[in-house]
Amino acid sequence: MPAVETPSITIQLDGQPHTLPAGSTLAALAAALGHAPEGVGTAVNGGFVPRAQRASHVLAEGDQVLLFQPIVGG
Repeated sequence: MPAVETPSITIQLDGQPHTLPAGSTLAALAAALGHAPEGVGTAVNGGFVPRAQRASHVLAEGDQVLLFQPIVGG
């Protein structure tokens, strides 16, 4: 019986191609890369995505994703 291929998409992660399973969320991507939710800021296609919205933000083919250190202090 042949293996069933999981559909995948390719995004641009910090300017580099990155393949992940179709239907992946921004929260799942950050976790898979080892980032604690409060330790990383996220943007998709130039728009900031708040931590509370990452679990519901499903990534799509060609999305431009940036992970960055949040600036805190004052």
